[in-house]
Amino acid sequence: MAGKVLYATYDDDHKLVEGAKTLVGNGIHISDVFSPFPIHGIDPIIGIKRTRLAICAFIYGITGMSLALLGFWYFMISDWPMIIGGKPNMTLIQNLPAFIPVTFEFTVLCAGHGMAITYLLRNWTLPGVQARNPYKYTTDDKFVMEIHPDHQAVKGEELKKMIEETGSILVEEK
Repeated sequence: MAGKVLYATYDDDHKLVEGAKTLVGNGIHISDVFSPFPIHGIDPIIGIKRTRLAICAFIYGITGMSLALLGFWYFMISDWPMIIGGKPNMTLIQNLPAFIPVTFEFTVLCAGHGMAITYLLRNWTLPGVQARNPYKYTTDDKFVMEIHPDHQAVKGEELKKMIEETGSILVEEK
């Protein structure tokens, strides 16, 4: 990250959203927003595209379902077939209704664990990794907007003045 960065601090999420709308409307590009909780509606305002995490969840779920059905076929039909309650285990199709609840649970298990690991890897929130968050108070009660002045049409004090007019309680340059 070459050059200076402006950090605009807000004490209310609604002020930040309105300020972001105003700044983007005036041609200012907002690089990132840090907040203690997700701010609904901020992504399209600052130009963040939709994620592909749903595709990952679907792939993890299909993998879990496939592993569950493969396991049932191998354990109950191929490796050690058993007659339970007078019902022979000849094919997977005959016994599929009995396997559906466990298959569903294993699908959810794999999708949930896969998404948790993907989240940790994608956001670099693994143990021992330094957070990219510029201010610790954004995990408590403040909201910070990151703006790179080098990439803006408006520069210097005029940019700071525009940010302060949006209701920012602190504009800091680092």
